[in-house]
Amino acid sequence: MRFVMGKKDKVSKSKKYDYEEELKRLQLELVKVQEWVKARKMKICVIFEGRDTAGKGGTIKRITEPLNPRICRVVALGTPTDRERSQWYFQRYVTHLPAAGEIVLFDRSWYNRAGVERVMGFCTDAEYHEYLRTAPLFEEMLTNSGILLIKYWFSVSAEEQEKRFQDRMSDPMKRWKLSPMDIETRMRWNEYSRAKDAMFEATDTEHSPWWVVNSVDQK
Repeated sequence: MRFVMGKKDKVSKSKKYDYEEELKRLQLELVKVQEWVKARKMKICVIFEGRDTAGKGGTIKRITEPLNPRICRVVALGTPTDRERSQWYFQRYVTHLPAAGEIVLFDRSWYNRAGVERVMGFCTDAEYHEYLRTAPLFEEMLTNSGILLIKYWFSVSAEEQEKRFQDRMSDPMKRWKLSPMDIETRMRWNEYSRAKDAMFEATDTEHSPWWVVNSVDQK
């Protein structure tokens, strides 16, 4: 497991780096990466996971802003249909994997089973344990086939999450981000923590390690 540390200490405005300027610089680098992926016919798959309000969506938005949607696309799947529930668990994700020269960003992914499905009882114990056993095998198949798989976990404290929930509830422009499921999951912090730890233990592997991002500072 690798850690990407965010900034914890607040500094005066005079000492803060110019966020917009740095963002533009990094987005320019992403454009270069995009051209490299296209030229080399690379297959890049990036997973964004984490608790609600951790900043996954905002990060994906910043990444995709300067990129060509024909090369970089976002996958954010909804609740599975009855037909999809009857299929091999990973099947509905496989159809969205990158072809040569593509970058795919998963806004939540097959790790739903390790988190929300486990905590909210949307899968059986047998399905959950089978998932933890087979997820590393599935990911090894992906990497062996030439896909570069990058997995990010956005970490946020209970206090910061509650602050962001309150902000969403009080701001009409952000209220759309809330769902009944969000309200339910915020009451199950400890259960999600246990599920997260079990997920890391089972799926943090040499061929597809987790990168943990401290998202207290969303910039």
